[in-house]
Amino acid sequence: TTTRGASQGSGPTTIPSQIRNGAAIDVVIMSKEGLNELVAEGKIVPGSVVDLAETPLGVGVRAGTTHPDIRTVEAFKQTLLRAKSVELVSTTGVYMTETLLPKLGIAKEVAAKATPSAIEAVAKGEVELAIRPMSELVNVPGVDYVGPVPAEIQFVSIFSAAQVATSKQMDAGKRLIAFLSSDSASAAMPKNGMEPAKRAHH
Repeated sequence: TTTRGASQGSGPTTIPSQIRNGAAIDVVIMSKEGLNELVAEGKIVPGSVVDLAETPLGVGVRAGTTHPDIRTVEAFKQTLLRAKSVELVSTTGVYMTETLLPKLGIAKEVAAKATPSAIEAVAKGEVELAIRPMSELVNVPGVDYVGPVPAEIQFVSIFSAAQVATSKQMDAGKRLIAFLSSDSASAAMPKNGMEPAKRAHH
């Protein structure tokens, strides 16, 4: 069974693009928002979507550097304004640029120094601040996880699995998703910056 964890945004290598272009994919694991679009397009087996894990939005910096203050909304705002460069990615980047930054009144200031880079750029010191799902910040060599974004402005990402409608491995796909949503798989999530999702079958 093929699973894909490729980037989820726009472009030819993203999960939605590959599925729309007829790639031989059996099971997808991706953000719930992106998966809902594929469901609406009829690309996913009806009823096969299972929420696997959820992870809060967090902040990361280069390992060994001073941890910025992000304990309150105002402190988080000032940290963003002071940072020389800020990395924004994928679904959470959309939340930041379209919802959170305008709400904080600093959209223009942060946009001027925002970059959609790889997390390695933070580890190398090329980008000062990473704002990503916690699962993409913990256990990353060269990166220190500072903590979650304040609760009042938090965005929790949900990652879901589903079977692709064109799959020729339906039974195997169903077994894989069952394993990924099992207690034994859930037990490994906390040390990877995730919590088991509140199960929802659609």
